[in-house]
Amino acid sequence: MAVPWEKYFRKALQEKLPNPYRKIPEQNADHFPPVLRLLEKRQELADADRGLRAQKEVFQATMAALKQRREQLEKKEQELKGSFVRFDKFLQDAEARRSCALRRAAEARHRAGRQEAEALRLRAQLEELQRERARLQRQLERLEPCARLLRQVLEQLPQFQEVPELVARFDALADTQAALRLTERERLRELEEARAQLQRLRDTWQDELLRQGQRRAQLLDRLEAARERTLHWESNWVQIQNTAAQKTLLLGRTRMAALNLFQLVCQHQRQPPALDIEDTEGQLEQVKQFILDLSAVLASLPQAQPAAPAS
Repeated sequence: MAVPWEKYFRKALQEKLPNPYRKIPEQNADHFPPVLRLLEKRQELADADRGLRAQKEVFQATMAALKQRREQLEKKEQELKGSFVRFDKFLQDAEARRSCALRRAAEARHRAGRQEAEALRLRAQLEELQRERARLQRQLERLEPCARLLRQVLEQLPQFQEVPELVARFDALADTQAALRLTERERLRELEEARAQLQRLRDTWQDELLRQGQRRAQLLDRLEAARERTLHWESNWVQIQNTAAQKTLLLGRTRMAALNLFQLVCQHQRQPPALDIEDTEGQLEQVKQFILDLSAVLASLPQAQPAAPAS
């Protein structure tokens, strides 16, 4: 490891020494005494240390300059960002002012259009009013003799104070006359209708009497037919009642016969009657069952009799 450090310090020493002393022959390196070589090494170390310190200072100065430059660049970047933000805000404000100005201009144009249209309408209305004024003026001139006449009439009629009162009275009388004429026409129309109805009644009363006589004859025929049907149904009702009495009598006899048969069956079976007296169907069912049982017994007897002689 000594050789590399020696070469390094030698090289550094040669760089630090003046030009005449830089080239030291290699062949004389081994002829220096150890003290000189030690001094040489110390000098080389000191020179190297100074060079390193100088390089360190240069490096630190460079780093400080770079740091200052970076801070300046960051500051400029922040300033540029702020400038960009302010410029964007300025652009937004300018766009907002431009939009507001355009909107105001459009509103102004629209308002000017409305005002122009309103002016045209008012001008047309003014012309219409002027024409109406001229028409009223002509009408006033035409009615001026009537006004003078009304004033003269008003002078002759002290009960009226003003012309409007006279005109109102005249209008009321005219309305009353029109109403009376309308009422008269309605009454004349009603009178004509009544006369026409009376004439129709006079023309049709004979036909109505004839129709009523025919209807009376028809009603009498229907009454006679109803009486005949009544007699017929009454005779049928009497016959039905008689038939019903006969059927009732037959039913009573039938129920008595059924009861007698049921009692005979109960006596033959030596059992008391278990059914109600009115339960005819049940009684007949018991009698039917007894007859069937008795028939079965009688049917079994001829089969048992031939077997007796064989025994």
